[in-house]
Amino acid sequence: MADWVSGKVTQVDNWTDSLFSLRIHAPIRPFTAGQFAKLALDIGGERVQRAYSYVNAPNNPELEFYLVTVPEGKLSPHLHQLKAGDSVMVTLDAAGFFVLEEVPAVDTLWMLSTGTAIGPFLSILQAGKDLERFNHIVLVHAARYSQDLSYLPLMRELEKRYQGKLRIQTVVSREKSGDSLFGRIPALIESGELESAVGLAISAEQSHVMLCGNPEMTKDTQQLLKQQRNMVKHLRRKPGHITSEQYW
Repeated sequence: MADWVSGKVTQVDNWTDSLFSLRIHAPIRPFTAGQFAKLALDIGGERVQRAYSYVNAPNNPELEFYLVTVPEGKLSPHLHQLKAGDSVMVTLDAAGFFVLEEVPAVDTLWMLSTGTAIGPFLSILQAGKDLERFNHIVLVHAARYSQDLSYLPLMRELEKRYQGKLRIQTVVSREKSGDSLFGRIPALIESGELESAVGLAISAEQSHVMLCGNPEMTKDTQQLLKQQRNMVKHLRRKPGHITSEQYW
């Protein structure tokens, strides 16, 4: 059984009709960038809970979560209705192994995400720890429309902070927009467009790929990297080139 603490909502950012962020103050135990917590509300006499990754760095006391409203969902529509000052339950301890200490040192670290799964990467990059092991870092955020790239301003700030070490690439799949690539991440890797746009190659010898997003993207990308680049899933007992986490 999880241990719960009561948190208080301090800010709600409504990015689109369905995408929003919650900022919460809660007396949680320390977590590692890349991990997730569970949020819960008592609804109809039942505690309804779901897992969400931290967006904030561990040293930031303002806990931040990036969410999408699922219309038929049991919890997300209720979370979307919260206002500053409202209460929400948060697990005392974070969980998950999608953290940098599980990733081997390589020349280029690729962070590939879809939708709200950008969260753990933003936490890792804002924390800024243990990144000296990589010469290059690439952060890719894929969404359906350009308006869904909620954290692009923060991504650009991080790009400046890392002074050339971090490269940002956005992808949209339902419209053509500005500097974003058009399509899906697996197809853009297969065609070479992603690497061409970034100016770096994905290879088993020089790269490690962290995948976080919808199951279809993570599955298709892993299969492609295995077939095209001889890259395999990274395990503690058997080192490889791909670390993945499905986001729902």
